[in-house]
Amino acid sequence: MKRIMVVIGGGRKHGNTEQLADAFIRGAQEAGHWVDKILLREMRINGCTGCNACRYQRPCVQRDDFNALVPLLHSCDLLVLASPLYFWTLSSSIKAFIERFYSLAEADPHPPLGRYERYPVRDAALLMTAADDNFWTFEQAVTYYRFTFIQYMGFHDKGMLLAGGCGDTNGRPRIAQTPYLEEARDFGRRIYSGPDEPNSRSA
Repeated sequence: MKRIMVVIGGGRKHGNTEQLADAFIRGAQEAGHWVDKILLREMRINGCTGCNACRYQRPCVQRDDFNALVPLLHSCDLLVLASPLYFWTLSSSIKAFIERFYSLAEADPHPPLGRYERYPVRDAALLMTAADDNFWTFEQAVTYYRFTFIQYMGFHDKGMLLAGGCGDTNGRPRIAQTPYLEEARDFGRRIYSGPDEPNSRSA
């Protein structure tokens, strides 16, 4: 059994993104995994201010809700980011969450990219929704995820599900009219069932 932390950066209650994440969670729970569901819209997590207090072994000076998530980040096996596509990339709440990983870095004399820091290595996966469904729709978001988490921080990629064509942004969520919810459930169910290879799920 694995411990999975699903961080949802969508602003709409029961919107496309939360429905996609919930389907993934159902699948993971059916496979016997423990899941922590984190709704960033119900929390206050600020972006990094660059004060560098954490570089002198002091706790982050910001007293917001990120600090309560740190123990979960250290104990989880898999971190799943779930975000709607906003301005062709991840939502601002997800970005603020990611920025605060800076406070988790530790000194490393031999880091993989020649920097001075290392991060707690975990598995990672990405869930995204969008109204558009072009071949380039998720390009910026996927590039950011792959560089930040996989290449730089060294997380192990467990794959992604990119759900495009989920309905007009002014209308009701329409993801239930697509095959993506069942795909997300299957993704969660099988994420640790096969060989240690990244899953490739995309629109």
